[in-house]
Amino acid sequence: MDQSEDEILAEELAALGAVGGGSGGLTRLVAKLMRKNVHEIDLVIPLPFDDAVKRAVKVLGRAGRAVELMHVEPGRDRETIRVVASGGAGGLNPVVVTALVTKGGENSSKVKLRAAAKEGLIKQRAGEKTAARLAASLSK
Repeated sequence: MDQSEDEILAEELAALGAVGGGSGGLTRLVAKLMRKNVHEIDLVIPLPFDDAVKRAVKVLGRAGRAVELMHVEPGRDRETIRVVASGGAGGLNPVVVTALVTKGGENSSKVKLRAAAKEGLIKQRAGEKTAARLAASLSK
């Protein structure tokens, strides 16, 4: 089942609220009302499609926990990888990171990297910072 970024972020924040001893229900409700910090970066990686997908799975897999199944099907020309990474102060702000890898030229692939996080009263720009950090790792 494909969940929206808002649903995933609300569930992740509710789980953090429940760790503190609450039910997480109020946190989930408030999280749905919070603004999102979203940042997108377009990259061209000098790797064939299958290798670019493997690199994206490896980099995003190290950054967080898979939300959707990370698998590569032969013969496809696009693949989506989605994880929940840690961001913000102390890594306590969940960030939903989605990478859409598409075939480019013969020896290159395109990656659209999107990171989204909820913003509270103190702007941490967790989505923006996480996208930049992961884009740098994908480009290496």
